[in-house]
Amino acid sequence: MHIRNFSIIAHIDHGKSTLADRLLQLTEAVSEREARDQLLDTMDLERERGITIKASAVTVHHTYQGEDYQLNFIDTPGHVDFAYEVSRALIACEGALLVVDATQGVEAQTVANAYLAINNDLELIPVVNKIDLPTARPEEIAMEIEQVLGLPAEDCIYCSAKTGEGIAELLDHICRKLPPPRKPITDKTRALIFDSHYDDYRGVIVYVRIFDGSLRVGDRIRMMGTGRTFNVNELGRYTPAQEKVKELGHAQVGYMVCAIKTLDDVRVGDTITLDTNPAAEALPGYEEPKQMVFCEFFPATTTEPSGKKGEYEALRDAIEKLHLNDASFTYEPTHSDALGFGFRCGFLGLLHMEIVQERLEREGGVEIVQTAPTVSYEIELRDGTMVEIHNPADLPDLSKVVSIREPIVKLEIICPTDNIGDLMKLCDGRRGAFKSQQFISQTRQILDYELPLAEIIYDFYDKLKSITRGYGTMDYEIIGYRADRLVKVNILVNDQPVEALSLICHRQNAEKRSRAILQKLRKQIAKHQFEIALQASIGGKIIARETIKSLRKNVTAKCYGGDVTRKRKLLEKQKKGKKRMKTVGSVSIPQEAFLAVLEQGE
Repeated sequence: MHIRNFSIIAHIDHGKSTLADRLLQLTEAVSEREARDQLLDTMDLERERGITIKASAVTVHHTYQGEDYQLNFIDTPGHVDFAYEVSRALIACEGALLVVDATQGVEAQTVANAYLAINNDLELIPVVNKIDLPTARPEEIAMEIEQVLGLPAEDCIYCSAKTGEGIAELLDHICRKLPPPRKPITDKTRALIFDSHYDDYRGVIVYVRIFDGSLRVGDRIRMMGTGRTFNVNELGRYTPAQEKVKELGHAQVGYMVCAIKTLDDVRVGDTITLDTNPAAEALPGYEEPKQMVFCEFFPATTTEPSGKKGEYEALRDAIEKLHLNDASFTYEPTHSDALGFGFRCGFLGLLHMEIVQERLEREGGVEIVQTAPTVSYEIELRDGTMVEIHNPADLPDLSKVVSIREPIVKLEIICPTDNIGDLMKLCDGRRGAFKSQQFISQTRQILDYELPLAEIIYDFYDKLKSITRGYGTMDYEIIGYRADRLVKVNILVNDQPVEALSLICHRQNAEKRSRAILQKLRKQIAKHQFEIALQASIGGKIIARETIKSLRKNVTAKCYGGDVTRKRKLLEKQKKGKKRMKTVGSVSIPQEAFLAVLEQGE
């Protein structure tokens, strides 16, 4: 039996999941009765949004030239935020199908995923999908693939995942062109963990690719990274239904159940070997994902109903369980004077943050208050050390700071030629540095820019889509940290700094952003008996101010007659009282005021 391991990669919404459905049907892995759209997208969230969030590994069989081929394929996500999922899937494969929409053409994530596969030495098969649509331009798109990615246009397979046209030829091409798995290097068992998810009844289900040796039910295994040992209770493959097997042999992909209950015992990228006959060295793993966007999650209510688990504990349990299914986000406990106890989480991008929040609310059954996203900064201190912070409140004393460095991204935008001017204006306004411009076709171009990550995490993508009427796409990667004129802005309420509202931003944007915060606060904080000053400062210098006028009580109302000095005496008395109240009185800031600022960002 021949084995072929491959991934399906593409830009978001180019038809990966539909193509996976057709491959399952044509290889008779699912019957007509069981077939449904997006069969491998098991989450409700994936089906509602029409996107793949988690990679799915499936084993099917196909007969080519009278010989049986076992095809192990992985349907991967297409959005830039889930590139980590794609990189894990590619490690377990020898080839990849690069799917391109026949109407949209090569887009930003198409290029990024193609280079990811090339860097892993994978054989690429370009597939032009959706050729059944009236606006399809298959030959033109094939030339785009050749021009941008260097894959010969004549190698492209034309198909329609919707109608099934060209899928049979694609299956034969996979068997013919993709390389077989490499031969075993050692007789000792080595298997790579490329994914895992949590099951309430069976514990952690681990997805593995066998590189050397084999795994059998009953084997005692050792995780080479953590050193923990377990007994294999169950092995199997997804076909796409779970199919139990007694053994997983060389180059096969499957799942493993070992009654692993502790969340920290499984590390994606770890190597599994036999405890009795261990391998000398682990398989080359892949680098851990680097979180670039951070925000804080707090329980929506801090009151704990009698007899029920507290909101904080429920949120902690939901985050711990989700972290096992999605190892690419981090979390740590935090406390805010405004919102109480919660967690500071790190994400790969904004969509990733949005998906995690929605999954926590749906799967964990918790209500969440989320603060505005921020990025990480590197602080160079005078003693030569470098500190990384994720929260402006953690910034060391400025007298000890030499420079503040922010993450810089290499941004690649693919857009219609008509919108080049507007997009350049947008990037220049976000402190972008123009690098290069490349023509794909007569109507589309690639723009390369370098921008600070902080400038694109709020509304950059929305503005890009608006300018290009939905035709523009972008992909970015972190290229390093760079020092700039960054400052910490403190927000003062009645001369008292409120750390929860402090922010780090560029000096030229500091006044505009801080004034927006003060205006929101002025609307949310109730009037007091005395005047309240809302100020924004950089160091000791005030850069913006708003004032909440005091409540005016008419103390002279009872003076219905007599000399005017009686009224003046009462007004002087009130004036002294207000002055004293301003020095000793405290301003109560409602939680709604923090939420108004934190949730919407600046």
